[in-house]
Amino acid sequence: MFVFGDDFADNGNLPKLPGGEPQSDLSRQWSYPYGSYINSRGSAAAVPTGRFSNYRIQSDFIARILGLNAAPPAYMRTLDQSVDPTGMTFASGGAGVFQKKVPTLAAQVKSFTRLINSGIISKDQLRHSVALVAISGNDYMSGADVKNSFLSSFDDIDTYIGNVTAEIVKNVVQLQKLGVKKVLVNNMHPIGCTPMRTSTNNYTTCDLLANYAASVHNKNLKQLMGKKNNAYMLDLYTAFTDIINHAPGEGSDQSNKFNNNLAPCCEGFYDTGFCGQQDDTGEPLYELCENPDQLFYWDEVHPTHAGWKAVMKALEQPLKEFLDRAYVP
Repeated sequence: MFVFGDDFADNGNLPKLPGGEPQSDLSRQWSYPYGSYINSRGSAAAVPTGRFSNYRIQSDFIARILGLNAAPPAYMRTLDQSVDPTGMTFASGGAGVFQKKVPTLAAQVKSFTRLINSGIISKDQLRHSVALVAISGNDYMSGADVKNSFLSSFDDIDTYIGNVTAEIVKNVVQLQKLGVKKVLVNNMHPIGCTPMRTSTNNYTTCDLLANYAASVHNKNLKQLMGKKNNAYMLDLYTAFTDIINHAPGEGSDQSNKFNNNLAPCCEGFYDTGFCGQQDDTGEPLYELCENPDQLFYWDEVHPTHAGWKAVMKALEQPLKEFLDRAYVP
């Protein structure tokens, strides 16, 4: 399994900050309460693992469907000139196709290409490989390399989204050319329902304009992917919506498991703060819910372990059917 994309799939590629460095929202995944999952039997998970959640993330659940224990190790935490038998994760928190703060999707695919060309990733591994491409909206967040007017005009949205989706598909094609046998591609989750977008109305309703952007993204992606052989789109938009933003009386069986679907379990005290933030004395500057299993969102963007479990349960059957299908040369 080879994993590309952003914080929905990063399991440790972003560095821990050296002691004394101020925390940032791109290093918090190495601090408590990230990785602090305790299941109903009271046994705790490991300490923070560099994942943006309280335990497992999407790539871990897909890995388990493939018969692995967890997503393959992070590229940046793998010994030079080596690759784990289970594959490698290149995904990096905060990444997008144009976001330059961390390696973009194309830069991640370039690192993968280098390992293939140097023989570290073998042809045999490629022959039995599945890739996940998880691009989850960092290109659409404030602070992305977009003109400030981006989310204020529908025409601007359409053009920019067209460029983002074209870049995703270009990298999918590249992975297939390199010999990856099956490629899974996330569509965009309803970004207007993330706590980042719902906090302004006290976590009661989703932001329609942001969800419009997500649906335009998904329509474009679907058209560009067309009937590509050996590639499959994971419909996060529908899976998330059925759980957190369905009409009264509708929604999936999973939706009853969660309370206050648009609120986060963990949030910073201040507008510019974040989950896991501490002051100079080590005191927490965030609030943590009592039972993360009852909330879908862990922080302002990322699902809890329970949230991801519910999403992947909804997507598991069609995904297994795709994986069981014969490779089309």
